[in-house]
Amino acid sequence: MKKFVTVFILAAALVSPLKVMAEETVDKVLITLTSSEQQARGMAMVLGNMMQNKGAEVSVLLCDSAGDMALKNQVSEPLKPKNVTPEQLMVKLMSGGAKVDVCALYLPNKGIQLDALLEGVGAAKPPVMAAALLEADTRVFNF
Repeated sequence: MKKFVTVFILAAALVSPLKVMAEETVDKVLITLTSSEQQARGMAMVLGNMMQNKGAEVSVLLCDSAGDMALKNQVSEPLKPKNVTPEQLMVKLMSGGAKVDVCALYLPNKGIQLDALLEGVGAAKPPVMAAALLEADTRVFNF
């Protein structure tokens, strides 16, 4: 009987962390996107939409050439199999409540103003973004 109790306690100790991990939810997601590659941009937006559908609060930071996704006049090739562009996926993400910003260096180095961006896209402020990156309940994904 003593051996059975020991095995039971050991088994319970091993299963408990698995149960906690399975129940763990992510409240906030921050996607940083710097890739110039169309498929990487698209996948970042697909995953952002999927995480948002699962209840996560999603924010996106577009840096370097990925900031071009936020331009009003940006047109890119649709990606298979759904024939949608990363920009269309980003707009869908925003319509679900996601916050999208270009990095603080994007506008001045591109030589454009905020009005060149899609409605709802902002310019990140470094202190605010640094605080968001350090929040304990935020997962950061880089593409």
